[in-house]
Amino acid sequence: MFKIVTLKNGLRLALEEMDNTRAISFGIWTRNGSRDESLETSGISHFIEHMLFKGTIRRSSKQIADDIDAVSGHLNAYTTKDYTCYHVRTLDIHFDQALDVLSDMFLNSKFDDEELSKERGVILEEIDMYEDSPDELSHDLLQRGMFGDHSLGLPILGTKQSISKFGHETLKNYFVNNYAPSRIVLSMTGRFKTDEAVAKLEKIFGGLKDPENPAKLAPPPAIHPCVITR
Repeated sequence: MFKIVTLKNGLRLALEEMDNTRAISFGIWTRNGSRDESLETSGISHFIEHMLFKGTIRRSSKQIADDIDAVSGHLNAYTTKDYTCYHVRTLDIHFDQALDVLSDMFLNSKFDDEELSKERGVILEEIDMYEDSPDELSHDLLQRGMFGDHSLGLPILGTKQSISKFGHETLKNYFVNNYAPSRIVLSMTGRFKTDEAVAKLEKIFGGLKDPENPAKLAPPPAIHPCVITR
């Protein structure tokens, strides 16, 4: 049965028990995407998504991958204009380890300067790849034309100019001010007991607090009908 639970810090849990499976799927959904960025921070949400896989206080990037592979789990993430999602799937008997890895990534990522420099190169190559892909480029151009200077008109990957300026402090501060518990939903479905899951997730995520000056969500855009030719 589907159940919604709101923790004291405002973080919401969406849980559904399923007795006909041995797996558990768990996701961290954050109400933060490229629509919440500015021209100067364009692409930062996607950059942060990459960096959460690049090492924590407890684990290197290799250890993150090894710990998930050890339980035959699947770990991934993606960024959209409206939200960012980090998710993992594994057998119920291995869920505690999978949860430990994903929560460690989300709560304790280092945003290491050396890894940051490497990942910048990866994202710049990704931008080049998208610019050489007509179907992807056409969407970006159309959204830019429709939404103009509103953040919905910015590409999810960001621009080469903005990506080149991001450093450790910029990423860390943006994460703290935008990934607040009041904007987070933890989703969980599969073989588990709801009461046990709520207690487990509250113990891990219940200490999160909204920052004193949280970033404001982007206002609704004005839509400009347009025709794009190139």
